[in-house]
Amino acid sequence: MDCATTIAPREIVGSVLDPEMPMVTLDDLGIIRAVDVDADGSGVQVTITPTYSGCPAMATIRDDITAALNRAGHLRVQIHTALHPAWSTDWISEAGRRKLRQAGYSAPGAAPRRAPGPVPLTLTVRTRPVHCPQCDSDRTELISEFGATLCKAHYRCLACGEPFDHMKEI
Repeated sequence: MDCATTIAPREIVGSVLDPEMPMVTLDDLGIIRAVDVDADGSGVQVTITPTYSGCPAMATIRDDITAALNRAGHLRVQIHTALHPAWSTDWISEAGRRKLRQAGYSAPGAAPRRAPGPVPLTLTVRTRPVHCPQCDSDRTELISEFGATLCKAHYRCLACGEPFDHMKEI
């Protein structure tokens, strides 16, 4: 085994920071599906699920996972993407939600529940209860359904006047 460290590969992968929201780890976001080590310890296979299909951060996440494992002495790394089941904001840990709030984000509420079958087309923005991460007021208004990334919406608090991003429920 080429491993230069005793830290488990699962811990290494879990500690990698999200490139778009570096206050949370991949573990915090719940996107790690599996970390498997070959029987002889020579290779590591990692399976991840993107927060959005087509998420532009996935290439960076794969590179960051590979680099972290390489630094720990794991030189044969394969990254696989699993799209089923689709990732949900329900998979974000409580620690991740706390870190998002501490960084000024409004953490997502419960993901919407969908019945099996066709997905109904909604042409208007669905309202969601959003609390200001600064003052905890629920008096907020949507500024833009799309923030700096597709997974965030931009809001303003009507109580304290602060703008903030809300991680959308999916």
